[in-house]
Amino acid sequence: VRLVESGGGLVQPGRSLRLSCATSGFAVSRYDMFWYRQAPGKEREMVASITNSGDRVDYAESLKGRFTISRDNAKKTVYLEINSLQPEDTAMYYCYAREPTRAFGDWGQGTQVTVSS
Repeated sequence: VRLVESGGGLVQPGRSLRLSCATSGFAVSRYDMFWYRQAPGKEREMVASITNSGDRVDYAESLKGRFTISRDNAKKTVYLEINSLQPEDTAMYYCYAREPTRAFGDWGQGTQVTVSS
């Protein structure tokens, strides 16, 4: 299982970003996919999830409205779009893959998002 995140960077407040998670080495269409984030000094938190077929998405309650998770199984890629970025969105964003029948999955190395003027 290989997960490679990209799309992070330094952005100004109010702007948007789309993060990508390119997958390889496994049948991504069988896996539920997740985005997590971890800010400095804080615990890792789940941002969004999407089922293997893409028919259901869920978001952290506090983040609903500005985040959109999607997937393209043909391209083996999962996306996270973040709108109206705020300084508190500054964090390392991680992709996570897990088969629905298993308790644990695999992590990517993360992509850093820094929101600052």
